[in-house]
Amino acid sequence: MGYRAASHAPAFPPPAILRERVEAAWRTWQTSQNRFTESARILPDLLTDVEHAVRSYRAGTDPVARRETLRTAADLYGLLRSYCRRTGRIDLSLLVADRALRAAEDADDPLRIAGAQWNLGHVLLAQNESEGAEQVATLAAEQIQTPKTPDEHAMAGAVELVAVTAHARRRNWWAARTRLERKALPKAKAAGEGNVGWTVFGPTNVDLHALSIEMLAGEAVEGLRCADRVDISCLPSLERQFTFLLDIARCYDLRREDAAVLVHLLDLEQLAPEDVARSPLARQMLTDLRRRVRPTYRRQVEVLIDRIGLDEAPGLPDNPA
Repeated sequence: MGYRAASHAPAFPPPAILRERVEAAWRTWQTSQNRFTESARILPDLLTDVEHAVRSYRAGTDPVARRETLRTAADLYGLLRSYCRRTGRIDLSLLVADRALRAAEDADDPLRIAGAQWNLGHVLLAQNESEGAEQVATLAAEQIQTPKTPDEHAMAGAVELVAVTAHARRRNWWAARTRLERKALPKAKAAGEGNVGWTVFGPTNVDLHALSIEMLAGEAVEGLRCADRVDISCLPSLERQFTFLLDIARCYDLRREDAAVLVHLLDLEQLAPEDVARSPLARQMLTDLRRRVRPTYRRQVEVLIDRIGLDEAPGLPDNPA
């Protein structure tokens, strides 16, 4: 929220340097096991420098540099949206999602405008405003009605997945499945695997959402069947891999297969320990395991609970992306 002077950047940071720093921050957020700790060190100075650059170029005479800086700002605010939501600051998540949309509109960049609407949809999902999320996603999809390039297909598909999730949150299971199959899947096939706008959209992500729908519907057997056809090794985002394993653990939890739940929670800890500590669903499954687990597994459960600090810190909202 501060507007102090840039901490170490030149008076007019070159757009290429800012772009490189924001992309590096995104890579850290999507791939680091300790992404919360590392991002907390990176983001404050980066935010200050980008804001300083936006103000500097707004008053300047270089329209190319101004537009590129606004694009970079939109990308940074997309990252901040995810970071703020995952750290429990939904209020700030909404604020930065709005800033991302404004920056994308000022840059007149249609793909980034759609990406900002994708971000806004996820904030609304985190606020349990599923109807609003669906409206935002539908509006964004309408703005890319006839995608031509793989990137346009990918962004159009990403916003469709927001609408799919909104249907599932309202327990409209068949609407969610139908929209996934008829609208998101064709765009995934046209786009291929990728990470346009840091959305990780592609056929694998569509499969992950199919699993999530069945998990939320309580259809554990069908969810596990969906999981069997997914190969997450191609995903560039650790967060999406984490969500996949978490949904599988929940499917086993629904079936009261405690050994399988524990195995997958241990895998999740190895993959992303900071995410496990912040996931309400993982924490709830561990709490339930503690109450009902057989003596054979009790020690492993207690040790895991102690490692993630289950009794000390509250969890934060679960939600893909």
